[in-house]
Amino acid sequence: MQIQKLSTSHHVRTLTPDDITMIYELAKQNTLFYQHCPPMVSYQSIAEDLKALPPNTTYDDKYFLGFFQDDVMIAIMDLIFNYPDRHTAFIGLFMVAKKSQNKGIGSNIIRETCDFIKQAGYDRIRLGYVKTNLQSKAFWQKNGFLPTGCESIQPQYTIVIMQKELNK
Repeated sequence: MQIQKLSTSHHVRTLTPDDITMIYELAKQNTLFYQHCPPMVSYQSIAEDLKALPPNTTYDDKYFLGFFQDDVMIAIMDLIFNYPDRHTAFIGLFMVAKKSQNKGIGSNIIRETCDFIKQAGYDRIRLGYVKTNLQSKAFWQKNGFLPTGCESIQPQYTIVIMQKELNK
């Protein structure tokens, strides 16, 4: 997968354990996210996220990405192809740097991501947001994602599953 072609607006690359500090600096500014999805980010949680795989996927399916404007990382995304089925791509995490929020940057990245995934032959994108995080809900709805009717109850929160059909 030529992941660097995911965006025409930003440089995109796969993040590695060498990038944990940079990821941490971006994530720790997004305190609202962690209020709804505890615990607060840590170096260890990032290391775990870089390796985390959903069931029946491989590391060939997973791309933990950084989006850069010049040399500054402005967003991160955990993108998993072929999950939960071979026609679906899954966004496990998407976070925009605090100083880059409310400027249309996140929506632009999602729009380009949808175009890239559609061109790669996938029919839909699925994701989840924490039910109490109304800011997240509004962002995903604004970008064309709709609730599937499925929820995943976790010990500290409930995740609402959303999906966007790409061929409609």
